[in-house]
Amino acid sequence: MQNNFLFDKIIINPDDIDLSFSPFRKNLNFETFVLGAFNPGMARLPNGNIILMVRIAEALKSPVFDNKVHSIRWDTKKGYVLDAYNLEEVDMSDPRSFTLKKFYPMQVDALTSLSWILPVELTKDGSEVVHVHYDKIISPTKSYQEYGIEDARISYIEGKYYMTCCCVSSERLCTALFTSENGLDYALQGIVLDHQNKDMLLFEGVINDKFYALTRPMGSVYFATSLENDYNPGPSINLAESPDALHWKPLDEPFIRAGKSKTTSLKLGGGAQPVITPKGWLVLFHGVEKNGKIGAYRTYWALLDKNEPWKIVHLEMQNSILSSKPELTKHLLNSIYVEDVVFTTGIVDDGDDFIVASGELDLCTRITRISKSTFNL
Repeated sequence: MQNNFLFDKIIINPDDIDLSFSPFRKNLNFETFVLGAFNPGMARLPNGNIILMVRIAEALKSPVFDNKVHSIRWDTKKGYVLDAYNLEEVDMSDPRSFTLKKFYPMQVDALTSLSWILPVELTKDGSEVVHVHYDKIISPTKSYQEYGIEDARISYIEGKYYMTCCCVSSERLCTALFTSENGLDYALQGIVLDHQNKDMLLFEGVINDKFYALTRPMGSVYFATSLENDYNPGPSINLAESPDALHWKPLDEPFIRAGKSKTTSLKLGGGAQPVITPKGWLVLFHGVEKNGKIGAYRTYWALLDKNEPWKIVHLEMQNSILSSKPELTKHLLNSIYVEDVVFTTGIVDDGDDFIVASGELDLCTRITRISKSTFNL
């Protein structure tokens, strides 16, 4: 497990966000705060600077009043509204959401926060913030985004920026695609992966005239593997291909799965967008170990064949590249609500190193400079 790097710091934390620019201010008159500024998509702009598309989770300061807990929701006709639920009707054991008991055993959640995307421009080396583009915030506009837009991932492919985001609603939990010519102004292209599919990352390049992407189909039920099988049931990283980045077909064969002999036995999911190297496609992904209700999230890596990306050249699931680093967030102790979580969401090339962006503790944005020699490149 590596935690010592030449550059490794929190670049954005909740206190850095000016909520006077929040989309909530349009019509919501309740006091809010930034629960997290984290999990950013990452790319280089035409001017050489780095853009982070940061997830801002904005939450009610006092979600409980009048003996009810309140959820923020975006309504296509009314704008931002609050929905009220009686306290005895919900389970509030998860700090990020609450569960409606009346639907048990099916899990139905509501949120006391709602996420939107804030573009933050960094210097070329990723070490400092240059500008916060409050005029280019991406916030809900469709009914399938009623509980927010989360976890942007950006891939720069043949002169265009492709950004996927997870959109949350009572209709579906899905992935939507945004595209941009300049890395700052994005147009929504609509849903590209339907219900319960998260962490979609497009490869930064077309392979044999096709787009490829990592996906992570989710579900509330999984089926047991055989006793002889090397893998555990549960979320996995799969591959899909597309002729146009809009219409996707999953590959038939499974891809990266949680192994019974691995410490990352709880679940797996995509991290940073796959980038090409002389030895193939470099993939940073997250693995989750059992640890309390949420689990411990760490970053692992793989190399995939350049022309046949379904072939794994190297897979490292024992020794993590990144784990949470408490000394980075000691100045934020009063804001921490989960522990042992690092969630890598972006990578850019910078000579002998990669600059890597991660969400730290679902709270803030971490930038780490990792030598290419770490991956034997």
